[in-house]
Amino acid sequence: MRPVLQLSGAAVHFHRVAALSDIHLAIAPGERVALVGSNGSGKSTLLRLLHGLQRATAGSVHRDPAVRQAMVFQRPFMLRTSVQNNVALGLWMAGARWKAAQGLALQGLERVGLSGLAGRNARTLSGGQQQRVALARAWVRQPDVLLLDEPTASLDPHAKREVEALMAEFAAGADGRAMTVVFASHNLGQVKRLASRVVYLEQGRVAADLPVNDFFNTQRLSEASAAAHLFVKGELV
Repeated sequence: MRPVLQLSGAAVHFHRVAALSDIHLAIAPGERVALVGSNGSGKSTLLRLLHGLQRATAGSVHRDPAVRQAMVFQRPFMLRTSVQNNVALGLWMAGARWKAAQGLALQGLERVGLSGLAGRNARTLSGGQQQRVALARAWVRQPDVLLLDEPTASLDPHAKREVEALMAEFAAGADGRAMTVVFASHNLGQVKRLASRVVYLEQGRVAADLPVNDFFNTQRLSEASAAAHLFVKGELV
């Protein structure tokens, strides 16, 4: 199948620092790709590059122009207004009439179980609730590709389960529209539960790119990357 996202020799440099180097990556429709690696390995930069928020300094980035994308950040920004307005504003800025945007925002909040909080100031919500608002904000755009940067970091276990459940439903097409999902995570249990493929980054390079079952197979992972094997074992310095 034609990739929805493809990088060929892509690199990102910040002055003399190479954040990403020689990245070759093709993501097919329907994949659930987890980006893993230690802090500073390039996961967030890669997500921003895939979404078009970061320009490549070398190589090429191809995004299918017919494919809609949305991105959810680790700490989503909430405007000092109602939860419903926070979801509706993106639609309005994309050209929807305000009344229609408000209606779609309410549908999005219902989808993530927060319709009862539509009138609350978004900044008064808990971290888990704000992350679900961010997911609603992405869902109402009906994206084909959903990118998430550490979506459950700093959340309590209950909130993590809620966000994970929504990610799994979006990927599976519980609403009749399956999404391609690419997410960064330090939580290897989450990677096992949600991913179909794992890309391990080390110092801005792809050191391993394996189906999820192979990534958690000791022999196959050690053959692909000794560093990735140590990372999974918790022994990478």
